[in-house]
Amino acid sequence: MRRSLAGILLAFATTTAMSTPTTDAPRPFTADDLVRLERVSDPQLSPDGKSVAYTLRRTDWDNNKGVLDLWLAPVDGGAPRQLTKADGNHSEPRWSADGRWLYFLSTRSGSAQIWRLDLADGGDARPVTELPLPVSNYALSPDGRRIAVSIDVFPDCKDLACTKQRLDERAKQKTTGMVFDKLFIRHWDTWKDGTRAQLFTLTLGDDGSTSDPVQVSRGIDGDAPSKPFGDASEYTFSPDGKTVVFTARIAGRTEAWSTNLDLWTVPADGSQPPKNLTAPNEAVDIGPVFSPDGRFLVWRAMKRPGYEADRLAIMLRDLKTGETREVAPGWDRSAGNLQFSADGKTLYTSADDVGSHRLFAIDIASGEATALTGPGHVAGFSVGSEHIVYGFDTLTQPVDLYRIGHSGGEATPLTQHNAALLSDIHFGDYEQFSFAGWNDETVYGYVVKPWNWSKGRKYPVAFIIHGGPQGSMGNDWHYRWNPSVYAAWGYAVVFIDFHGSTGYGQAFTDAIRGDWGGKPLVDLQKGWAHALKTYDFLDGDKAAALGASYGGYMINWIAGNWPDAFKALVNHDGIFDNRSMYYTTEELWFDEWEHGGPYFANPQMHEKHNPAAHVAKWQTPMLVIHGEKDYRVPPEQGIATFTALQRRGIDSQLLIFPDENHWVLKPQNSVQWHDTVRAWLQRWIGG
Repeated sequence: MRRSLAGILLAFATTTAMSTPTTDAPRPFTADDLVRLERVSDPQLSPDGKSVAYTLRRTDWDNNKGVLDLWLAPVDGGAPRQLTKADGNHSEPRWSADGRWLYFLSTRSGSAQIWRLDLADGGDARPVTELPLPVSNYALSPDGRRIAVSIDVFPDCKDLACTKQRLDERAKQKTTGMVFDKLFIRHWDTWKDGTRAQLFTLTLGDDGSTSDPVQVSRGIDGDAPSKPFGDASEYTFSPDGKTVVFTARIAGRTEAWSTNLDLWTVPADGSQPPKNLTAPNEAVDIGPVFSPDGRFLVWRAMKRPGYEADRLAIMLRDLKTGETREVAPGWDRSAGNLQFSADGKTLYTSADDVGSHRLFAIDIASGEATALTGPGHVAGFSVGSEHIVYGFDTLTQPVDLYRIGHSGGEATPLTQHNAALLSDIHFGDYEQFSFAGWNDETVYGYVVKPWNWSKGRKYPVAFIIHGGPQGSMGNDWHYRWNPSVYAAWGYAVVFIDFHGSTGYGQAFTDAIRGDWGGKPLVDLQKGWAHALKTYDFLDGDKAAALGASYGGYMINWIAGNWPDAFKALVNHDGIFDNRSMYYTTEELWFDEWEHGGPYFANPQMHEKHNPAAHVAKWQTPMLVIHGEKDYRVPPEQGIATFTALQRRGIDSQLLIFPDENHWVLKPQNSVQWHDTVRAWLQRWIGG
């Protein structure tokens, strides 16, 4: 696999040297700064390649929420400009084929509907859809004659009005009880109400008028796109606009323990029922994309049923011959969303890669993968006829847009949305390191200096453990676990990509299965020892460990299996008892894969690394944080953790958010979260 020098040339964006800062800055970064940053996402190049539309999120502090608007930036230079300013949120910009119209999703009417702006002649935005139900996401056909929309409807309803009437009648009822006869009963942060996401198409006239919607996914007992995070990348039109291919998992009674997402093909006019394109594969098939000439269909596929973190291989089917093959079978990375080059010979994708998330070009014929960006994190990209525009961030830089050529090269910045806010802020320098972890295999981590680092001084340490567990904490900007906030509080920060992390080959990711408290703990112990030996500014006697989700599980595991390592612990949404977790979480496939089957069929594996079994050895003060709308790791896990701490007589606090899920999303709640964590750390390790 070749690597270009493109990202390395982004000197101002990817500095990783541990040198003393060359310029003075008057203040550190704060949690208040973090929640007020403008967030760039979803870049979409215009057909002529001269402009890029994107979504910008700003914080409405008084109303405790984010507000989304559309912006437009010239690709060859010049100041970006705001396109939408009306009330409501505006997102998902998509261009018409001729570049005249910019379509988008807007809530300005009180319901999420599709609108469009005339970028040729100007004027106010006009509604394209005025449906009785909100549109969740959408896609335009390449010929501009149809729109596909996903809408939540009752499966037995024949039209949208039926669902609207039923929901209105339900809202008037005085009773609130819900009756279920199968799983899911709730998912992520929402109780199931009997509706499903279904796909519809509408014809689109030159004047922006649309026909009545036709349900093209009728008969599919599943969500299209998938819940809870599926979007329009899970369905697509053929280049001629006559066919739709979409992703859906047949639910039945196995939905809660099945990862069998399939691709379905259907005529765009709904004249025939959907057909399954990937029935032989009982694992994930997702993200269909047609080649520009319509001959090939590519998608991403896992090979092992029930495993949500299996490698996503790139599959290609010749629609003329039916031949299907894997592209780049020797590339040991898990592919993100796919885009074709104009000539159909190259695929572009992004993937975790040794502590970064890079943009790759993959030659379809040979399977050769070339990294186009260097250290840092690619956050969405759009391929044009001459350039690629992508979002890019690092540990010390939030997302902005950049432009590179199809083969990489020097990157040109297109936006600098937070330049003014960050102009007087000094971030701590950071460095990636490696060490011999479990079984002496190479493991990577990062260390971040305090913002006010001075040679010869020692600093207390925040040791952060990432979630997933099949994830990565690396060189990227984060809005919930941002190392720069801890560095601004005067702490050094250390974090490790232990066995189970992504971006180091699939075998490394697979290694955590059945061994949650084994290899990862060894990696954390060896990584911590290596960091203390290597970086003399780390004060090992004043250190706290923090983690969320699997990281929170590991905090509980550390409490009973490495109890003398840290002066304090912080556990956010962490698992306390593997048995109760299995019987109360929603996506059962996760626990069943990780612990070798259902609890009732293999209790010994679930109990092998169960934190609840080691409470008698707990001694370290712990702050416990949980969201009451977290149905992935239900709040009782946090309450049980706090109960164990209190009953053991261990100094502890519990911070509960009644209105947050597995994440803390509201701006003012985020600041409260950070203030509470900071006070806890100051109490036990200073800073």
